[in-house]
Amino acid sequence: MKKLNASTALATLAAAVLTLAATPSHSQDFPTRPVRIITPFPVGSGPEGVVRLLADKLSRTWGKPVTVENRPGGNGFIAIDAFRRGATDGHDLIQLDNVHLVAYPYLFKKLPYDPVKDFEQIAPLFRTNFFFTVATDSKYKSVGQIVADAKANPGKLNYGSWSIGNPVHLGSALFETMTGTQMTHVIYKETTQLYTSVATNELSFALGTLGSAGAMQRAGKLRYLAVAAPQRHPAFPDVPTVAESGGPAGFEVVGWTTLAAPAGLPRAVSDKIRRDVEKALADPDFKAKFVAFGYEPFPVTRDKFELYVQGESKRMAAVIKQANVSLD
Repeated sequence: MKKLNASTALATLAAAVLTLAATPSHSQDFPTRPVRIITPFPVGSGPEGVVRLLADKLSRTWGKPVTVENRPGGNGFIAIDAFRRGATDGHDLIQLDNVHLVAYPYLFKKLPYDPVKDFEQIAPLFRTNFFFTVATDSKYKSVGQIVADAKANPGKLNYGSWSIGNPVHLGSALFETMTGTQMTHVIYKETTQLYTSVATNELSFALGTLGSAGAMQRAGKLRYLAVAAPQRHPAFPDVPTVAESGGPAGFEVVGWTTLAAPAGLPRAVSDKIRRDVEKALADPDFKAKFVAFGYEPFPVTRDKFELYVQGESKRMAAVIKQANVSLD
């Protein structure tokens, strides 16, 4: 083997250093082309509105188009399938609902995705609690009255949601279990139809967020009976918690969404996306959007969010087992 003299070795080392210095890291390069965010939520929904605002902020930060692609329906499986078939280098991202990660694994014997192996959680976007909504002229003045009526008339009271296994359905099923009642679940194709049926007394009640039911509440067609949370909502201090309204103690129904990337993404790239997402979420525009939809920011570290998801998964497993709900 030919030996290198000292001057040649130094020249070779210097060239290598210059080459490394001139080569940007993957995180500095990202994104190199347009980015797509796939969402399982329909156009005009609260969660979709949040991700559209996020896409606009990221487009400005990255200098590359960031588009939102709506793939509603099929329990979110349509959106997830499109994501899994897409780019694996971070240029395809997905907005996920909490049920996709912590409920469906216990509702389906076989899922078309793995909630752990297929996704890397970039950052939670928001969280929100649900309210018991009734018609403005409903005879129910408290959750306790709903419970008493349901016990006196098994199967005659009804509640609604937009599918099997969503937070509204699971929360209502849990409510039945915790109160020892039996009611009828009515499924609607759209949230507008759902809350219109509440407003006209076709449904006894429905769980809803400030984002999904807020417009009809503000129009005077719905009334918030109670909030399914440990404490009252700051925007509605006069609305009691479920426990304060005669319902079961400890009853809570919460929804949250997260932005995820393909698993196995280089840490430098996922860290960059997370930093830029967190910067966007701190913008005053987002604060105004959250207030409008009744959402709360979800500032938490990556490690703490992973622990939160694990805890929610265990809690949801217990809820589903207790409510004896299955989608298979």
